[in-house]
Amino acid sequence: MLAMAKSAYSYMATWYRRAGREVEERVMRARLIEWRKAPSIVRVERPARLDRARRLGYKAKQGVVVVRVRLRRGPFNRRRPDSGRRPKRMGVYGITAWKSWQQIAEERAARKFPNLEVLGSYWVADDGMYRYFEVIMIDPNAPTVKKDPDYAGIVGKEVPRRRVARRLRKRQKALIEKLKKELLPKLEQADEGKQ
Repeated sequence: MLAMAKSAYSYMATWYRRAGREVEERVMRARLIEWRKAPSIVRVERPARLDRARRLGYKAKQGVVVVRVRLRRGPFNRRRPDSGRRPKRMGVYGITAWKSWQQIAEERAARKFPNLEVLGSYWVADDGMYRYFEVIMIDPNAPTVKKDPDYAGIVGKEVPRRRVARRLRKRQKALIEKLKKELLPKLEQADEGKQ
């Protein structure tokens, strides 16, 4: 039996999964040093993880933009209140964010580029201080994007804007479906019992 030839994208994905190899480590370290010096939200020429970007709908065409977002790692500590209270009641430490890092990165990119729509995002790297994500964004007014049938669900006239604010994640969708499956039969039984 013949073995199937692997695509270039599968090799790229395995390159990213392999941790601790000398060459990959050196390349990533050089990238992270460069990225740390750059602004927290910056438009990049091409994606760092092409395999992941293509899976999310990236195409190298006019109107499709990749933005790298840098987020500070660690807990979401709030500013200390001005008025006095005991430390336990200050509400400064140990606060858990109710959004994922990825969603926060998408929202920040959308705020920075208000004329673009978020298509998707993915994790790129971590270092001691920061977490990096790349956000794929499209310009809904670009003629090349308008003509592309793959982007029709995002660009059409009847499609509302600011999609990142209304976005449902895969996990949220799965949870909603699960709740529907569990709760709907119970609600129907309760309705039948009342009649």
